[in-house]
Amino acid sequence: QVQLVESGGGLVQAGGSLRLSCAASGRTFMSNAMAWFRQAPGKEREFVAAVSWRDGRTYYADSVKGRFTISRDSAKNTVYLQMNSLKSEDTAVYYCAERIRSTSNWSTGYDYWGQGTQVTVSS
Repeated sequence: QVQLVESGGGLVQAGGSLRLSCAASGRTFMSNAMAWFRQAPGKEREFVAAVSWRDGRTYYADSVKGRFTISRDSAKNTVYLQMNSLKSEDTAVYYCAERIRSTSNWSTGYDYWGQGTQVTVSS
């Protein structure tokens, strides 16, 4: 089993920055990719960004391109999400996820999920 633990959420003013971390433990050597998703109140969960565990390629939702950066530290089994120029519409619970199998769609196929961390952006 894989365990994912997120941290780094909090309250920030619009235009500010936060960095989320996701520490993975368990059988992480089998990982294909890790990603961040978010869910705002009353809305469905949505894909934010993903990173290939093997070669570090990254993928982003259009809504965060140019503002968010996903990265991984293989030695620490940790994935980060640097969020800059935050907007009120970024307010959500952010979830880390990991998948074992490769698919052509980087926003689907995730097998393990963290408990989530709240990000609140005040305007």
